[in-house]
Order: sequence, then C-alpha cells, then structure tokens
Amino acid sequence: MRITVAGGSGFIGRRLVQVLLEQNHTVQVLSRDPATTAKTLASSPRLGTAGYNPLDPTSWADKLQGSDGVINLVGAPLAGVRWTPERKAEIRRSRVEVTAALVQGLAQLDQKPQVLINSSAIGYYGPRDDTALVETSAPGEGFLAQLTQDWESAAQPAQELGIRVVMLRTGIVLAAEGGALAQMVGPFQAFMGGPIGQGSQWLSWIHRDDLVKLIVFALQTEGVSGVLNGTAPEPLTMADFCHTLGQVMGRPSWLPVPEIALEMLFGEAAQVVLTGQRVLPAAAEAAGFQFTYPQLKSALTEILVTPHS
Repeated sequence: MRITVAGGSGFIGRRLVQVLLEQNHTVQVLSRDPATTAKTLASSPRLGTAGYNPLDPTSWADKLQGSDGVINLVGAPLAGVRWTPERKAEIRRSRVEVTAALVQGLAQLDQKPQVLINSSAIGYYGPRDDTALVETSAPGEGFLAQLTQDWESAAQPAQELGIRVVMLRTGIVLAAEGGALAQMVGPFQAFMGGPIGQGSQWLSWIHRDDLVKLIVFALQTEGVSGVLNGTAPEPLTMADFCHTLGQVMGRPSWLPVPEIALEMLFGEAAQVVLTGQRVLPAAAEAAGFQFTYPQLKSALTEILVTPHS
C-alpha cells in the first residue's frame, strides 16, 4: 500500500514508519519541516517526506493524491505543560481543526484512500473511578472529554465519502525513549520512585510496539471501523503500575508525588496523571487482534531489561 502518515516524526510515528517500511509499504510522511523530519527517519527508497499546511484542506488534498491509506497522528502534547487559554486553543487547533481540514481535503480527491486512521484518546471517557470502559461507553465530562468528542466528530464525515474510518483512542504509550515512562524511570533509578497522587487512579497503558501493531492491523483489516481503544487488556492502578515498575528495575516504589505539587506546577493539566480511566480494548480483541505484551511486567521487561540492537 501507499500510506501517508501525518505526525510521522513523533514518538509513535517514527516506530510506525519503520514497521510500515519493513512490511514493504511505500510511506509518505507529512511535516511542516520536512528536511528536519527526514533526518529523524530511517533512509529508504520507499520513504518520502513532504511539507504541508495541516490547517489547509487544499494542502492536504495535494499531498494525499494516490494514497491508499492515511494515518493522522497530529496533536500538540497534552502533558507536562500548563493549560493556559492559549495552550488549550493550540491543543484544540492541532486536533479538531487539523482533522477537519484533513477531511475537507479528502473530499477534494477524485480517487479517495481506502482508509483513514485518526488519532483519538481515552480522555474521551473522562475521570471514571473503577468503571470498566469499552468503546461503546458514554463520554465523560471536562476539557479532555469534550476535546476528544469534537476530535472524533471532525473525523466522522470521512465515512460519508466512502472511506473506512478508524478512530484510535490511545492510552499511555510505553517505550524507553519517550512518553510517560521515560519521565518515570529517572526517579526510580535514583531510588526516589513512587506513585503519583493517591495511587488509586487507573492507568490504561499500551506498549508502543502493540500500538503500532494495532494501527497496522486496523490499516489492513477491512472489517475494522469506528472506535478502537488503544490500550492493553490489563490496566492497573497507579500504585500497582509503580510497584511493577520498581520490581522490574530492582528499585523500591516508596516515595509518592503529592497531588498538590503537580497541581501547583501544571494547574488543570495535572489531571492527565491525577485522574484515570480503566479502559479495555474490547473492539480490538473482538476483531481478532492479539497483544504481544498484554501484561505490564512483560512490557516493562522488554523495554527496560531486554537488550536492543
């Protein structure tokens, strides 16, 4: 297939592009800075980078000509920054407005791609305590929940164009060189690791390789459409997650990070880690997807202990 990936230079995108190339697909990565993006990706005769304006439908249309599939991973980071009104506007623009422009660009094409895989997030469900959540569960409340509902609503009109649409509600993605895990490992290495906040909030996580595997599965499986939860089948509480992380690293999990410290530092954005959702990948499993790392200990062992070439 000829696949166009927007957001292909990011933490998830780099690994996805690598896997797509290994499977002999031809990949085009869209970037506002294609020269810099090209330096972050492996060299391949089947890989190209192109500049575009993600808020311009015509720019999308120009770059999507001839694509069999489109994967949109674009989105400004949510965690680690205070949500000022300006930051909230950028978060929304990079998700809702970009996705709307993408769909408008698709509408301009005479020959449309077969499938659109669009990022979403488990923030859709809002803080839900111990409730087990699947793809058909009702949306929650709050900034993230409303943002994600609007994000998915922006992607849905592509279905009316005859395109198979998959919306991937992603949880916390684990890998060594980025994301939440990279920030947690340091304190544990210094024997200062522990749960964030009360520890009772749920963490719905997924190994990055399983998320990439799920994206490729959705890309290639014609019967898959609608929402997929991009989470492993065994979510844990923050306390249990950190206990397992400490076991794998041979370190104690004893020094919790107080809620007030994060709230003072990040304000409303602290809710990303202080609240959680117990999310299950019901639709993915029903479609026949098999996780390589369904349990946290095996996932962390592969990431932190297994030698990598």
